[in-house]
Amino acid sequence: MAAAAAAALARLAAAFLLLAAQVACEYGMVHVVSETGGSKGKDYCILYNPQWAHLPLDLSKAVPPGGNKTQYDEIGIPVALLSYKDMLDIFETFGRVVRAALYAPKEPMLDYNMVIIFIMAVGTVALGGYWAGSRDVRKRYMKHKRDDGPEKHEDEAVDVTPVMICVFVVMCCSMLVLLYHFYDQLVYVIIGIFCLASSTGLYSCLSPLLQRLPFCRCRVPDNSLPYFHKRPQVRMLLLALLCVAVSVVWGVFRNEDQWAWILQDALGIAFCLYTLKTIRLPTFKACTLLLLVLFIYDVFFVFITPFLTKSGNSIMVEVATGPSDSATHEKLPMVLKVPRLNASPLALCDRPFSLLGFGDILVPGLLVAYCHRFDIQVQSSRVYFVACTIAYGIGLLVTFMALALMQRGQPALLYLVPCTLVTSCALALWRRELGMFWTGSGFAKDLPQSPWAPASADGPQPQADSDAAPSQQPPGQEAAPSPPPAEQPPESSAPEESGAGASPQKPESPAGLAPGPSA
Repeated sequence: MAAAAAAALARLAAAFLLLAAQVACEYGMVHVVSETGGSKGKDYCILYNPQWAHLPLDLSKAVPPGGNKTQYDEIGIPVALLSYKDMLDIFETFGRVVRAALYAPKEPMLDYNMVIIFIMAVGTVALGGYWAGSRDVRKRYMKHKRDDGPEKHEDEAVDVTPVMICVFVVMCCSMLVLLYHFYDQLVYVIIGIFCLASSTGLYSCLSPLLQRLPFCRCRVPDNSLPYFHKRPQVRMLLLALLCVAVSVVWGVFRNEDQWAWILQDALGIAFCLYTLKTIRLPTFKACTLLLLVLFIYDVFFVFITPFLTKSGNSIMVEVATGPSDSATHEKLPMVLKVPRLNASPLALCDRPFSLLGFGDILVPGLLVAYCHRFDIQVQSSRVYFVACTIAYGIGLLVTFMALALMQRGQPALLYLVPCTLVTSCALALWRRELGMFWTGSGFAKDLPQSPWAPASADGPQPQADSDAAPSQQPPGQEAAPSPPPAEQPPESSAPEESGAGASPQKPESPAGLAPGPSA
């Protein structure tokens, strides 16, 4: 009886010591190999108390947890916690007889995967801003063309107003707080929205490329079905099915850490490009308002909310990485994610991926798109576009440096917003175009014709003096149209670049003019 009580007391003391170890614990690694040779060794995550044991920094210097005085001057048996799931994996992979070595390498200042994230983020901002600006201006130059085909119909861009900005920020704050308190219930809603939006974005990015192919142009037979009555091309329907299938595959296998992140990043980039093409900031004033409000939003939810929550954690970081007490263990998909390339306890135990939110791409990207449209308006050889894109890259590098120095999640807009806004404003001031840049003069109705713009029969003809400043003509008042030539009826007008034999059924389709599948 006394022996049983002593054994129970010993087990209780061991449990208490292990529980106390979690109070001041650090991440470490245990390297397990089979005693009989066989399969290659594998690392597993452990928790240990550095006050009880000092683990070596390198595996080559690690020692097994045991020994005697003839081997070591001082016997030390470190105590560490291994998850039950990892223990079952060890038994299944290596058997019951294994050798283990404990060690705890230092965390690297910066992981190499940051280079991949930098390339994806800057590339998406540059491509999306260029595409959005070119699409908007080309659309205005080609307004005279008429084609009711479903694959030739252009998506209407949405101009953002101050009221829309305020409503959007309130919705972002509300959704973030709701996700913090009801994460397990709302995470599946966000996953569903991402699947739908990303498939639409992927279709919007691929359809212009597919339309340029000279084969497989057959159309759906005559019918009275909604949308299909316009007889879309069969290849466009197959593309829509492919995009939906890719999104569904990611949704089913989203937790496969080995490869699902590649699909998520591809869908995320397509979604960002589609958003940059669709959402348009009409003035630099609107750009400044949006970026400053979201700047405050990002800083508040990363740096201020830890003082307001019971756990002391940032709401933004907690939601982005997934709460530790989540029953579903799901992660929000609205981020670019790349696995860590350095072997470290943090990568193995807690954060195997580095993340960059879509907002850190879209918000500065809208300013980059505005700069490109303004470049085309004032014929400035894309100086605003290039400068703002470079400023975004510099701001992202500063974000990575702050992340390495502080070793905690950073609000990227804290660094991206000042870099892009100050650069754009300083450039406009230096070029003495700040007034036009602030108000977006010429974007609404009086966009000037370029030398290659097609001549419309019912609109103003291009003037011989193409260097006239667009601000010399009041908005909403167009030049008096010259009468069309008598031998050319309005119905048959076409750009000179199309050639005499060009077919009116196949106008030139620049990237971004194809719609996404109807949801």
